Amino acid sequence: MRLNGSQILCETLLEQGVDTIFGYPGGAVLNIYDALYAYQDRIHHVLTAHEQGASHAADGYARATGKTGVVLATSGPGATNLVTGIATAYMDSVPMIAITGNVGVPLIGKDSFQEVYIAGITMPITKHNFVVRDVTELSDTIREAFRIANSGRPGPVLIDIPKDVTAAECEYEPQAPVEVRETYDVTEDDYKRLAAAINAAERPVIYFGGGVVSSHACDELRALMHKADIPATNTMMATGVIAADDPLYLGMIGMHGKVSAGWAIDKADVLISIGARFSDRVATNTNRFAPDAKILHIDIDAAEINKNMPADDFLVSDARTFLAGVLPYIKETRHDTWRAQIADWQQNLDYRPKDAFDCLRPHQIIRLCAELGGEDAIFVTDVGQHQMWAAQYCDRSHARKFLSSGGLGTMGFGYGAAIGAKVAKPELPVFHITGDGSFHMNLNELCTTVTYGLPVITVIMNNQVLGMVRQWQTMFYGKRYSSTTLERKTDYVKLAEAFGAQGFRCTTPDELREALTRAMAHNGPTVIDCVIDRDERVLPMIPAGGDIQNIVAD
Repeated sequence: MRLNGSQILCETLLEQGVDTIFGYPGGAVLNIYDALYAYQDRIHHVLTAHEQGASHAADGYARATGKTGVVLATSGPGATNLVTGIATAYMDSVPMIAITGNVGVPLIGKDSFQEVYIAGITMPITKHNFVVRDVTELSDTIREAFRIANSGRPGPVLIDIPKDVTAAECEYEPQAPVEVRETYDVTEDDYKRLAAAINAAERPVIYFGGGVVSSHACDELRALMHKADIPATNTMMATGVIAADDPLYLGMIGMHGKVSAGWAIDKADVLISIGARFSDRVATNTNRFAPDAKILHIDIDAAEINKNMPADDFLVSDARTFLAGVLPYIKETRHDTWRAQIADWQQNLDYRPKDAFDCLRPHQIIRLCAELGGEDAIFVTDVGQHQMWAAQYCDRSHARKFLSSGGLGTMGFGYGAAIGAKVAKPELPVFHITGDGSFHMNLNELCTTVTYGLPVITVIMNNQVLGMVRQWQTMFYGKRYSSTTLERKTDYVKLAEAFGAQGFRCTTPDELREALTRAMAHNGPTVIDCVIDRDERVLPMIPAGGDIQNIVAD
């Protein structure tokens, strides 16, 4: 059938299973939006307040579902407003297709109105990007973009489409959705070799990351843990893969991870790293991380092997393929002495914050949200102290229930991502956990949740400071609080009401419980202003460049 470029875009998106996109219109994409008008019964378009919010929403949608998020923006500033969102997805290996319009092909390179070379701008933060100058290449380009976004280590791909290409016509032939079939250069002997190292361990620890989530390997990971009696610790990106009450679960590792998990890695004789990259927030001192352990590194990205930490043995493979391949060669065993040592560390060394009744403490805020939301509630965070408190205390029991910007650390990520998660999973409670600093970054997206009636519950940990930076200034900069004490007079309750949402201010656990109960019964967004002390710290904490020997836990 003969279609124009805009219709071909819509048809190919449908062909790839896309039913939801996030975006903002403009001159260079008017033809596409005209086509979307005709396709509105099959493609749900969510109009955000800003293109950055749209990019984070597409990201949150992808994280919550495992599908590919799609975002659409016009040329020039519309395209550049996507950059932070694309970089966020790139750093956290999130599959996303970013579609941008551009000036017509004859106008490219002439500094035309709202012209920018977005392909060049985004080259370092995408797996690949395309500029489509011929409508006959459009559908195959879109298919290739989906294949690249989902093959190997997932990530974002950008497609830039000049306006005249969106209007040009050609024949369109539908095809089946792109199938990604991965093969790895791994043999049975490789599985046997790594299994032998695991079977010989006396003090093994599994350290796993977001790659377990991306490859849908949660069940296989738990099978390995329980067959071989191996304790496991995770990066923030893998929060929820292992239930908090699993006796083999050590909790989160890293700068703000569990003390006992840090000691377990420090004393391990074999460390099995699966779908994790030894980032500087985990291996805070690579010379002292797992110093006595034989390191087995399994990662889908060959570039990560030996990049941050030298591996004694490795496989380039996705987590699920590796786990399924190695499990038959793993012996059922017990490590009672090792488990007893870890239990002693957990009992005597792990940090336990004290509850309060006349004020709000961060751990109580998160635990109340977790209690009232249930184990299926999705937690979406911004970046800062609140992010770490949420990761420490939300106790998710399933993957894709904790969404946060890890690699890039994007303040302002949370609200857009919460919109994407709620659109993807309308039946589940969605808590947007943020701080007053992060919330000011993209609070304009309140209008989006109000417009679409999305009952996102925003919980602001309001300490009137940039908390994480202030914490570093307190500990390492002689309490010189340069530009971190906020003098903002924002009334979050009135702000919420001005946007058409409901708002509450809470200073005690009882007030918060009542506000959360009313928020969950409300058919629309809620903002809850939780007043906390500005001197609350995220503990424990390993200082930058330090190791478990330097941990601060009180």
